[in-house]
Amino acid sequence: MSARGPSGLVGHTPVLWIGEPFADTGRGFWAKLEGANPGGIKDRPALHMVARARDRGDLGDGAPIIESSSGTLGLGLALAGITFGHPVTVVTDPGLEPGIRRALSAYGARVETVATAHRVGGWQQARREKVAELLAEHPGAWCPDQYNNPDNTAAYAPLAGELIAQLGRIDVLVASVGTGGHSAGITRVLRQTFPDLALIGVDSTGSTIFGQPAGQRLMRGLGSSIHPGNVAYEAFTEVHWVAPAEAVRSCRSLARHHYASGGWSVGAVAMVAAWAARAFPAGTRIAAIFPDGPHRYLDTIYNDGWCRGHQLLDAPVPDTPEELAEPGKRIVTAWTRCTTVANCTPVAARAALAGVQ
Repeated sequence: MSARGPSGLVGHTPVLWIGEPFADTGRGFWAKLEGANPGGIKDRPALHMVARARDRGDLGDGAPIIESSSGTLGLGLALAGITFGHPVTVVTDPGLEPGIRRALSAYGARVETVATAHRVGGWQQARREKVAELLAEHPGAWCPDQYNNPDNTAAYAPLAGELIAQLGRIDVLVASVGTGGHSAGITRVLRQTFPDLALIGVDSTGSTIFGQPAGQRLMRGLGSSIHPGNVAYEAFTEVHWVAPAEAVRSCRSLARHHYASGGWSVGAVAMVAAWAARAFPAGTRIAAIFPDGPHRYLDTIYNDGWCRGHQLLDAPVPDTPEELAEPGKRIVTAWTRCTTVANCTPVAARAALAGVQ
């Protein structure tokens, strides 16, 4: 691949077969390695959202871009800022890895860190409120609002096209869920060709997206303490929640056996995709989205001292998920599967309540 600018390096990422020891001989899944993008999977929506905002006139030449991010979208926006000539401010929280903070600064982005989590909406809501403050202070500044911007979802159409070209047929897609962008955008396009495609969503314990109460979340990049508007609840066949120790074990096994790994989302998705490879009939073609690579996690997931400090290395890891009949039946603390997926946004809940009154 050759490119005249860094944005030309985004896309056309490889797929890798993941087999043993994740699945029995002859079984496995195809992993789409989005860590091969310069900054990860969110290079795609960052570039697309900025380009569309410029086309519409929502973002003027040289105007500031201000957005909340736990890291990966921040890298993508730094790339978009360089590509289109915009200063970028990334609002984050104390959980951002020092290496990513330094990388953002090196790429020219300004990093603002909120000091206190919101009482209800956690760090995400605290970051969004800080974004609103900064937008008010900088007339003409623009926020992509990755949680609710439909351009976030639309940005993944090319990725879906790549999967079709690479794999030919796809029966099951396994994707992590944070903003909801890539699970919705990829599925929308794939189902135009494969209408019976099953979509398995992968969330984190402590996340509110699929009807669990908000809790402490060690994992970054998947899950949420707010309800993103881009989550396409109706598209999911089932959802799995994964805990940190389980994701760590999966990440390390990927690295050891396949020389391909990544962060929390990658570990959680690989664990669930491997289960699907064992549980679905032989011959089922499974695609899993790996959003990033391992480098930002060398001081956490791949650091024995850090993992022991968080009691992540000695915890038992199950081979199969627990089953949950309804999302709100109980609080899940370990890998759990639920085939009932309901729209858990506050607007949907209010509408449902109004319908029974």
